[in-house]
Amino acid sequence: MEKTRLGQSGLMVSRLCLGCMGLGDSGKGPHRWTVGLDESRQILHRALEKGINFFDTAAAYQGGTSEQYVGKILGQLVPRQDVVVATKFLPRGKEEIAAGISGQEHIAQSLERSLQHLGMDYVDLLILHMWDYHTPLSDIMEGLHRQVKAGKVRAVGISNCFAWQLMKANALAKQEGWTPFVSIQGHYNLLFREEEREMVPLCREEHIALTPYSALAGGRLARPVGQSTERLRLDAYAREKYSPCAAQDAEIIRRVEKIAHEKGVSMTQVALRWLLSKTDSPVVGATRPEQVDGMAAALAVHLTQEESRFLEEAYTPHPLVGVMAENTP
Repeated sequence: MEKTRLGQSGLMVSRLCLGCMGLGDSGKGPHRWTVGLDESRQILHRALEKGINFFDTAAAYQGGTSEQYVGKILGQLVPRQDVVVATKFLPRGKEEIAAGISGQEHIAQSLERSLQHLGMDYVDLLILHMWDYHTPLSDIMEGLHRQVKAGKVRAVGISNCFAWQLMKANALAKQEGWTPFVSIQGHYNLLFREEEREMVPLCREEHIALTPYSALAGGRLARPVGQSTERLRLDAYAREKYSPCAAQDAEIIRRVEKIAHEKGVSMTQVALRWLLSKTDSPVVGATRPEQVDGMAAALAVHLTQEESRFLEEAYTPHPLVGVMAENTP
């Protein structure tokens, strides 16, 4: 599989990143649709077969069991240096703030837990899961830099923030000689394109990698309107994000279906091919090995300018949803 440099870091990643939120003990977190260790092994094995070397997990996924599965399975299948592993940590919680735990201490403690879960000495990419409104930015950026200098992290990224926040953080890092964010993992797909207003132009200008999540809108871009799956039925969080605009999004989904039919390919391939043309390495989840096949097949699809315009022109502005709507001062 084709690889690309992750922003201005030294990391070379596959054009697709396997999102591992769906891997983990379904009894240890909020998601009831996740898969167990054996199924996770099949999925990760298939991803490696397809040339995917970039894997994204988080401390918050299923009580840390996603990290545990990813670390254990990859350790059995491939040399550590052959994969790029990203994990995410949450901002300080109220109890930590009340206890006087600093941002730097929080980062160090969070990273140590993740490394224990993963069974690794370092992570390639450590991502702040969302903007931290309750911790001084200098505390966060210096704390991340210290972990890089200690050899426990190779590069740092951020998820769920506004363009001005990313620019402010990197300006501070440059001023102080600290490690800047090299990537942004935001909410971006054919059904939600608000990142195009400011974040996408900023990242192009500053050479920051775009690694968006929810690439298939929780599976909505992978099947015709009206079809359901276990994930669609059980994923209440995704319903909260996409249900309010389902009526206006339906036309876009129908257009994905139309182009897929005309080309003789899957809707997944069409939706991902469009996103690949806009970003560096979309994060795409899977709960079955054959879904990995569909992801990889997107790289072979070609969309003309007319087809891309056809997919895009039905879009209308969307309100912020999920973390971006909830995580404010």
